[in-house]
Amino acid sequence: MSRLTDIISEYKRLGIPDQIDYDKLYLYSIITHSTAVEGSTVTEIENQLMFDEGITPNKPLVEQLMNLDLKNAYTEALSIANQHIDYSVKLLCHLSGMVMKNTGTEYKTMLGSFNSAKGDLRLLNVKAGRGGKSYMSYQKVPQRLEDYCNWLNLQRKNLSADDIEKIYELSFLAHYNLVYIHPWADGNGRMSRLVMNMLQLEFGVIPSIVKKESREEYIKSLDKSQSEGNSTAFIEFMLEHHIDNLENSITEYRRSIEEDTLNLKNDTINDANDTINDTLNQSAKERQILNLIKSDNNITIMEIINKTGFSRPTVTRAIKTMKEQHILERSGARKNGYWVVH
Repeated sequence: MSRLTDIISEYKRLGIPDQIDYDKLYLYSIITHSTAVEGSTVTEIENQLMFDEGITPNKPLVEQLMNLDLKNAYTEALSIANQHIDYSVKLLCHLSGMVMKNTGTEYKTMLGSFNSAKGDLRLLNVKAGRGGKSYMSYQKVPQRLEDYCNWLNLQRKNLSADDIEKIYELSFLAHYNLVYIHPWADGNGRMSRLVMNMLQLEFGVIPSIVKKESREEYIKSLDKSQSEGNSTAFIEFMLEHHIDNLENSITEYRRSIEEDTLNLKNDTINDANDTINDTLNQSAKERQILNLIKSDNNITIMEIINKTGFSRPTVTRAIKTMKEQHILERSGARKNGYWVVH
């Protein structure tokens, strides 16, 4: 898995994780693609506006709720990961209840009622939608889930934070094993991906995103592993998929840098024709960004991008330059701070 280590090193060397709002927007991408695998059509941009501005997209209400619930579950999961709390059946059911809070269903069976919106374990047998293969009997679920938590806690304790390859391997295996148990009537896929990302966040590696474009391959790899009775096919798919996603991010970032370099050259030529009163020697793009900030000191990076049409690296670089020139500074906490123009 040395290829994975090399790709991550290059990803970090380029400073991609250091971009403004990287953590937040990467998390929004995880949420968008995880719900898209389950059929949601809400886009990343629509989720950003819904999460940050409360602007709801013109999409079915159930899809909006699915994304909002998963965002809240990830916020809770991130807090748990940062505290290194042990996994338990109660904890997993709590998170499942958050995932299904507004889209879950109450089921009535011969054994009684249970509610997926509350994270209750299933009291019925279920079959996979693909091929009709049955998951394990519901009677076995509580003990198997308890065994799963004990296994996962032991693996976590024996895991070194420096062993990146083992961290990913364990996170993919945790994902696979939870799907295999299929503890809930609904939301098992989202929960399995959430637990995978929780482990990755706990140990400080770049979380994996199962892209909606690879949904079919993702499901096939799960089917193959379950048919063969081992996790190899699934883990190999997840590893290659994660590497491909990181490589694509690196390629896109380099392309944006090349475009910005060309734009910078053009800006330099244009700046040469600016009036002598432009004492701060700001580029045209910097001035445009600064004017937006002057008119609204609570404006977000995403709003600047949307209003100017500039790429994220262009906006980020311009803000960094103005900070270095002491023209601009950020005050307050990261999430609720504001801009100060000097």
